[in-house]
Amino acid sequence: MAGPDTIDDAEALALHALVWTLEDQGRAERLLAMTGLTPADLRARAGDRAVLAAVLGFLAAHEPDLIACADTLDVRPEALARALTLLEIR
Repeated sequence: MAGPDTIDDAEALALHALVWTLEDQGRAERLLAMTGLTPADLRARAGDRAVLAAVLGFLAAHEPDLIACADTLDVRPEALARALTLLEIR
């Protein structure tokens, strides 16, 4: 996948990235600490573009996580970066 072309594609990719992020407790705790989100925020607003952009921004800030997430999702890291760009401009 070269990257998402639509907002819907970007949101779907970001949701997959969120699930991947939350699968590891340490990584999930870092996400919450760095974004200021709470578990309740994630449950209530998981589909919110701002939350999804925050998740992708969190991954982009730590290249090893970005690459590992991309590998797991079978996309290039650039696809995650493209999704972030799409979510931030809308």
